[in-house]
Amino acid sequence: MRGINNEPAYVLHTHPWKETSLIVEAFTAGHGRVGLVARGARRAHAALRTRLLAFQPLGLSWYGKGGLKTLHAAEWQGGALQLAGRALICGFYVNELVLKLLPPDDPHEALFRRYEQTLRALAAAVDPQPVLRRFELDLLCELGYAQTLDRTVAGEPVRADARYGYVFGQGVVPAQGTEPACSGKALLDMAAGDYSDPRTLAEGKQLMRALINHYLGDKPLHTRQLLRDLQAL
Repeated sequence: MRGINNEPAYVLHTHPWKETSLIVEAFTAGHGRVGLVARGARRAHAALRTRLLAFQPLGLSWYGKGGLKTLHAAEWQGGALQLAGRALICGFYVNELVLKLLPPDDPHEALFRRYEQTLRALAAAVDPQPVLRRFELDLLCELGYAQTLDRTVAGEPVRADARYGYVFGQGVVPAQGTEPACSGKALLDMAAGDYSDPRTLAEGKQLMRALINHYLGDKPLHTRQLLRDLQAL
């Protein structure tokens, strides 16, 4: 059976399996999203128990074929991230996006590095919204779901003073009642990763939400609802 040793990874999600084990969904640098069985990890003195935590850089080692591999080691790589409060929930939101949109065993090393950068940015951000918008767009572009924002489907440059719609699977088109729609300036700002304009931030959120909802289909985002509930308190 093929073995992988000390692969850079982050835990996206865990859930109990049988009496003493865990199913671990991990995002890895060279193998994409992988499902692992951590046997005995729920026992009180198991070495894996305290290491399989979200947002901690790990080196994971596993073996096996098929959908679920067997995890046999997890080593902390140093540089732990301290996410708290709203940033912590935003981190779980990022994890949920990767878990539900990234196919298993599909390597995306550039996206893995972007994920790491996003976690660090969330830990330092006063306002996490621009950080989330940038990651959402990067994720959709990396997976081939989002088209270029600075040119229309016809190849014409987007004008800052015009208004545009977005057609799923095609890209930017002149606004003709097409939803979702936003200003040309917002599209150009988003393409440049610039969310300093509050209008761009608002329109970017609307466009990204529409795109993500479209590609998630009937998969709900539990962390999004949690953020809404907290804002309503």
